[in-house]
Amino acid sequence: MDIKTLTDHMHRFVGDKGWYAADSKRPQTPRNIATSLVLEASEVLEHFQWQDTVQNKAEFASELADVALYLIQLASITDIDLETAVLAKLDVNYQREWDVEDA
Repeated sequence: MDIKTLTDHMHRFVGDKGWYAADSKRPQTPRNIATSLVLEASEVLEHFQWQDTVQNKAEFASELADVALYLIQLASITDIDLETAVLAKLDVNYQREWDVEDA
């Protein structure tokens, strides 16, 4: 499945829940989605608190999915082509050098 198909599925879910409605108790604004993204990312990190390995892969996978869904939604509602952005960032990163000693 590609990002566009995932985006369509995500929008269908959010729409079906009524969260895109003007009177929604969960307004789907960029700020709110960005906040939710960070909160979910924190839940990913929680799986590593006091340990170096994932103990429950199903719960961990669920948290990763939450992060991915919020990221996809944030990109979509801010008119960012996430696939293009990721590929462009990879191109930039290929040109960067890490672990180079300062002279």
